[in-house]
Amino acid sequence: MDNLKLEFWDYFWIYSIIGISLIVPIFISLKFSRNQNTIKKFFTAGGTIPAWAVGMSILATLISSITFLAYPGEGYSSNWIRLMQGIMVPVVLIFFIGFVVPLYRNVIKISAYEYFEQRFGFLARLYSSLGFFLAHFSKMGTVFFLIALAFSKMIGINTTEMIWIIGFVVLFITLIGGIEAVIWMDVIQGFTLIAGGVIVLLIIVFTTSGGLSAIWETAYDNGHTGFGPYKINFVQLTFVVMVLNGIFYAIQKYGTDQTIVQRYLTARSDKKAIKASLMGVFLCVPVWGLFMFIGTALFAYYKLGGGVLPANMEPDAVFPHFIMTSLPAGVIGIVLAALLAAAISSLDSDLNCLSAIFTEDYYIRFKPSSTEKQRVFVSKIVIVLAGLASIFVAMYYVQKEGEGVLGIVFTLYSIFSGGIAGMFLLGIFTKRANRQGVYIGIAACIIFTAYAMITSTKLGKGDEEHLLLDLGRYNFTHHKYMLGVYSHIVLFVVGYIASLFFKNDKNINNLTYAGWIENKRKIMLKNKT
Repeated sequence: MDNLKLEFWDYFWIYSIIGISLIVPIFISLKFSRNQNTIKKFFTAGGTIPAWAVGMSILATLISSITFLAYPGEGYSSNWIRLMQGIMVPVVLIFFIGFVVPLYRNVIKISAYEYFEQRFGFLARLYSSLGFFLAHFSKMGTVFFLIALAFSKMIGINTTEMIWIIGFVVLFITLIGGIEAVIWMDVIQGFTLIAGGVIVLLIIVFTTSGGLSAIWETAYDNGHTGFGPYKINFVQLTFVVMVLNGIFYAIQKYGTDQTIVQRYLTARSDKKAIKASLMGVFLCVPVWGLFMFIGTALFAYYKLGGGVLPANMEPDAVFPHFIMTSLPAGVIGIVLAALLAAAISSLDSDLNCLSAIFTEDYYIRFKPSSTEKQRVFVSKIVIVLAGLASIFVAMYYVQKEGEGVLGIVFTLYSIFSGGIAGMFLLGIFTKRANRQGVYIGIAACIIFTAYAMITSTKLGKGDEEHLLLDLGRYNFTHHKYMLGVYSHIVLFVVGYIASLFFKNDKNINNLTYAGWIENKRKIMLKNKT
């Protein structure tokens, strides 16, 4: 903040607000620390959370420092094409959320991947939960990195030191308060995040010469609006690529992702869980759009002479620079509190869910005679280890240069998605799919993903750059985001065809959409009689 001429009281208020935003989560976690002595209470709050709070928690879980910093960076450097992934979520969700929520609430205990074991066996559960672990470790590292980057730019704390400070707070909240503290903190942090974004956008609009109309005109003239290019091309990043990626992202996120599925279980009834899910989704899209448009507005702001950016500044650093140089001191504290809220609400949710997966999918399975006390203890050990692992992933990002962070996140999601949405669709919408066929589909998906990665990954720089494996015309040349599409299709198609050669060996009616419709019809007929 050396570009700001701040007085003592300016610094006092900024650091006071930051301190409060770090202390409040600790007190809330202490409030809910009592009775966290069973894994049901620790991971699902005993199904006692009201729908509106669950909905806000879903919003806060999906909105992190990635949204707060990477989306403005993307809006500043490009158009809104990457927003299409989020826009597709409510479009897809409206078709199956009314079935998926009661399905999970009736057939699983804690882990979303228990469904895959019931439908296709333990290997399917292992594979899907491993994909969740890998995807969320990479995401958590990104969240840690982005918030540390922002704070190092604005208050001068070393990036690595900031990662450890935030890591300590997040670990404390998650360890002490369980999912109950996580959700209620998400409620507070969700409102804080939205308020911070709205305040900043209003300041940009009112301090830009010509206001909103000038921002729009400048952004439009320079290609910073819209979702194009709109051509049918799978090699470049196009509208079609992001729509397809978004469809499978939505299916995987709301059909198989533990951070969302676990929240279905915390609501008081099926209807309230559905209501909470829809509330969270329909709030997320405007918030994603808000922060993307902040980046667009910043482009116009600097283009129209609102300030001068340092040479060679990365797009992800533009928003922190604006906060540091253009906002009143009091607002800086509010924005930093919102940024902390965004990061903490995402990280504590991920840690709680990673612990739930390990405890339910592995520990209890291999040690069924363990006591509740032992299970809660193991859950907390996993939280510590997972938190430390994600911190080390963040250290990697500190060394990363070049590609925007949002691009890295989407690429890693595409790689680690592993065709799980395809397996989910096989389980839900087909009766013919069976364990042996799906295992063959998983093998095909792994082979395809490995082929795509090694024939499209480049090593070295400049004249020394070369593919990890060059197969010439047989290289994978499509955009890497398409891995988040093709892997699901490969698993679905291969898994279904392979299933035709094997017989189903168990009753699966209660695990499929058709079976659910049939049971619902029988209940309606029974009620009429």
